[in-house]
Amino acid sequence: MKLYCSTGALITSKNGRDYTLLPTFAQQLGDLCDGFEFMMYDSWYEVRKRLTGFLAESGLEFPTFHIEKRIGQEISREGDLSLVRERFTWNCEMAVAIGAKTLIFHLWDGVPSDRVIAHNIAQLPWLREIADGYGLTLTVENVVCNHADPLTHLTAIHHAYPDIPFTFDVKFAAFHDQLAVSFDEAHRWLWNEGAVRHIHISDYDGGYMEWECLRSLHPGEGKIDYPRIAAGLRKYGWDGSMTIESTSVRADGTLDAEKLRRSLGYLREIFAGDIFAGETFA
Repeated sequence: MKLYCSTGALITSKNGRDYTLLPTFAQQLGDLCDGFEFMMYDSWYEVRKRLTGFLAESGLEFPTFHIEKRIGQEISREGDLSLVRERFTWNCEMAVAIGAKTLIFHLWDGVPSDRVIAHNIAQLPWLREIADGYGLTLTVENVVCNHADPLTHLTAIHHAYPDIPFTFDVKFAAFHDQLAVSFDEAHRWLWNEGAVRHIHISDYDGGYMEWECLRSLHPGEGKIDYPRIAAGLRKYGWDGSMTIESTSVRADGTLDAEKLRRSLGYLREIFAGDIFAGETFA
């Protein structure tokens, strides 16, 4: 199993979104992660060439690229698709420039969320065509919803476009009380038919759709049962990659590297080791 760290857990508004900090922060993590998932912010469009040049020369590995979230929000607003196309293309260009192979995409997002989900899903063919043109694999994430639920939408996407893969966020699934059902027999197609290619990891300490609790906690700070998830993945023979998204920046902008290293070590024990037999959700 490949375990990555999201740059969004390291570079935040608390340190001025200073991407030049990444090499220093990466050194503090040692060999506990196999690379980084680059989180794109909309404030970086104007410096995108300088940014990708810096990262390409940094020696860091970026196997996955999280597309800027407001693109999905613009689609949900039924806004200007020429702007969506332009920015999606910029994200693909950046992903290639830093060596990424997989895209993580919020097909719906923000306040408008999934209110026009059929419209959002209808954009997938041309979005995937652009990604394919850059040699990138487009994955759709099970983003939180205002109107329905993410598993319903992933199922609809799978029926319409069965070859489009997904990124599965355990926090978002827990937010909608969908962790257990995602591992039942009716949804085994998520895991053993190649539908889910990548998993996002952070903890959740709330109940059903408690918006005020929707933070990216570290494993053990919330209620998610990671050994049970690991057992479910082993049951279906899933063998993909994961990214930890748990926020690890202190109020002064410095990195709590010790805490992040503990979490990375724990995830390696749970998902790559054999010390936990675990019980499935069934």
